[in-house]
Parts: sequence; structure tokens; C-alpha cells
Amino acid sequence: MEPQSNPLSTDPTTLEASIPKGTSRRVSYFYDAEVGNYHYGQGHPMKPHRVRMTHNLVVNYGLYKQMDVFRPRLIQSNAMTRFHSDDYINFLKVITPDNMTDFTRQLQRFNVGEDCPVFDGLFEFCQLYTSGSIGGAARLNEDNADVVINWSGGLHHAKKAEASGFCYINDCVLAILELLKKHERVLYIDIDIHHGDGVEEAFYSTNRVMTVSFHKFGEYFPGTGDVLDTGYADGKNYAINFPLNDGMDDEAYHSIFKPVMSKVMEHFAPGAVVLQCGADSLSGDRLGCFNLSVKGHAECVNFVRSFNIPMLVLGGGGYTLRNVPRCWTYETAVVVGEPVNENLPFNDYYEYFGPDYTLHLPVSNMENLNSKEYLSKTKNQLIDILRDVEPVPGTQIQTGQVESQLNPRGVSMEIDEPSKSDGGNGSNNPDERGDSRVGWREGAPCRVGVVNNE
Repeated sequence: MEPQSNPLSTDPTTLEASIPKGTSRRVSYFYDAEVGNYHYGQGHPMKPHRVRMTHNLVVNYGLYKQMDVFRPRLIQSNAMTRFHSDDYINFLKVITPDNMTDFTRQLQRFNVGEDCPVFDGLFEFCQLYTSGSIGGAARLNEDNADVVINWSGGLHHAKKAEASGFCYINDCVLAILELLKKHERVLYIDIDIHHGDGVEEAFYSTNRVMTVSFHKFGEYFPGTGDVLDTGYADGKNYAINFPLNDGMDDEAYHSIFKPVMSKVMEHFAPGAVVLQCGADSLSGDRLGCFNLSVKGHAECVNFVRSFNIPMLVLGGGGYTLRNVPRCWTYETAVVVGEPVNENLPFNDYYEYFGPDYTLHLPVSNMENLNSKEYLSKTKNQLIDILRDVEPVPGTQIQTGQVESQLNPRGVSMEIDEPSKSDGGNGSNNPDERGDSRVGWREGAPCRVGVVNNE
């Protein structure tokens, strides 16, 4: 499968030209204003506030006008147990900072307490970011959108019964399970600097999901993702890992990403794509060691989008607070094909972006420790693996949960257009908002204007 365009540049002035002629991008965007209220704790690098900052930039650039904007209907715990164990979900529902001493054994068993701390509203936070990903997948299934964005999602490290790497619920896995209700094959792509171990592990023995991860490897969390880890049983050759060293820059990254992804599309031919856009692969990240620019990171999004396959775009890592909103806002512009100004518009968090107040920042002069020979050798190794991918999917997904094996009913995504009397804002003004939670009915999310009232 070849891309229908050749997006060699993500310069805003050329974005419109890269959109295939005769097609329109139907983009949906999921956001809940509450997500920015949760706090992992003092000094913790994961800050949900970055999602609120991103949304504020999206609003002030006017990008919301090009998208259908939704506040997701909150999923219940039984939707989470399609992948996660009942014991683990029940633990997340009851644990609080006040009762932690009563759950010492469970805290250790479920790996909660240090990297994944207990904080006020933990389970509600998990509901918020997971609901956007599952709701977005359902919207793709119903062919109501070509691309769905949920920047609060992408928490790819969580395991079946264990928190890991700041992640509690693996919304990526749950969204893929939702997509598998309609699509024979789903492709997961991870451009976070950390290996997408939770997603790979969940689908390691099936040929209906291919996981592709480009990540730092070697004495680096989570320590998995060797090039030789290619899957097991029916999933053999369906886990693709490109381990990298420090200093990956735009040119080197694209020299491996585009050829590998082109071969993946050719041999795997997915019906839907989940793209995890962790921003910790950017230059200057607090926990990262790559040297990508915002444009270089966004080029990966643009390239995947050029294949015109239904796509769910998720957030992920990213720990330099002023850079993550820049990246995800620009990638929102890339998805909708809307040019954006280099100078940031005035917004609620304008002072965070000083002293330049620009969308793009220069990269560092750090050395790229990935030689051309190593990149070429590993790329060819992965392309050889992809040649062994079978042309037709086989076995049914088994995640260990009874509900998931019975092909559970899809999430209803019937959309309401609330009037003012129903709690809607009755307009497309992002600065107006009614209490859209009032009068919700099960199975029907509210269609609301963009939130901008933090």
C-alpha cells in the first residue's frame, strides 16, 4: 500500500497541498476539562496539566473550528476489565491517599506507590483519559470520523494487573480491542522515546494486531523492545521493534520511520491505526535523550495520515511542560491540514512559552550516537521480518477476559446536539458551555462546544 500523497514537509504553508485531492479530513477531538485538575504529586514529572495547556493553544489557534469536539462519556469499570484484571480495577477504585496503609500488600502487588503514585481522584483520572480513547475508537468504527485525537491518552506501559511508567489503565490496548470489533487488523505505532511494552505484551501472540515501536534501548526504561523480540506463536513477526541510541535527529529518524512504515502498510494492510505520539522523543525533554524537532515529530504523524486509513491519535510521554503543548498543537494542525502561525497566540498559559513565544524551538547540538550503518542494518533486518507476515489474519483475539472473548457490544456513539435547554451551549462558541453532564443517558456522549473555561 502506498501513501496517497508525498508529504515531504510539514511546513504549515505546504500542509494543504499534502492532503490527497478529492478527500476531506473528518477529524474528531476528545477533551474533558477536568483532566488538568489531577496531580501526580510534587516533583513528579508526569503533569496532566499539559493536556489543558495543549487544548488552550488548540482553541486560541482556532483549530477547534476544523474538528468535531466532544467530551467523552465516562466508561465504567467493566469496560476496563476487557483487558485488565478485576482485582486490579477494584483496587484502583478504592485506593486513596487516606487509606493507603490498609492496602500495603496490594500496593506492592500492583506496583503502585512510586513511579505510579496514589493521588486524589486516581480512578476518575483513569476514566477520563481512557474514555476518550475508547470513545474515539468507537467513532472510527461507526465511520463518523477519519481521524480522532485524544491527547490525554497514550498511556502505553500499563499491564493487565500492574501499573507501570506513570500509567495505570492501558487506554491504547482498550482502544485497539474496540477497533477489533470492526477491523480484521489494527496497527499500533509508537513514537514515544520509551518502548510501548504494555501494548506489545497484550498482543504478543496474535496476528490481528501489529505493534511497531521506535524507542531508546539499553539501560533505559522499560528495558524491553529488542529487535529480536518479534512476537510469539500466531503473533510471530507481528511485533516490530527498532531500538535506538541517544541523539536521534529528524533526518535519521525519518530515514528509518518512513521505509519501515511503508513496508508495514504494504504487508500488514491494517484496517485502522492507533498512533501514540509521546512527546518525550523531542529535543530537550526532561526525561528523554533524542533530538527531534516539533516538525520532525509531526512529520511522522503526517506520513501515517497520508495512507488515509482510519486513525486514532493519542498522546503519551512528554515531560518538558512548555514543549509538549507546542508539539501536540502543531500535530493537531497537521491532522486537520490547517496552517498555523509561528508566533503563538495569546493564551491562558502564555508566560510558559517565553522568552521566544514561538511554536517551534531549535534542537540541541548533541551528538547522534546512531550510525548510518547501524540504522541501515536494523532497518533491513525489520523489512526482512515483515516479508514473512501472512496475507490473511487468523486466530481470534484472546485477552484472558471472558467478556472480550464474546465480542462485546460496541460502545454506542449516537451523537446528541444539545440545545440550551438540554444543557448545551446552542452555538459553536468555545467560550460558552452549559453543564452538559446533566441529563446524560447511558450510551450517548454529549456533543459540546470546545471547553475553555478553566
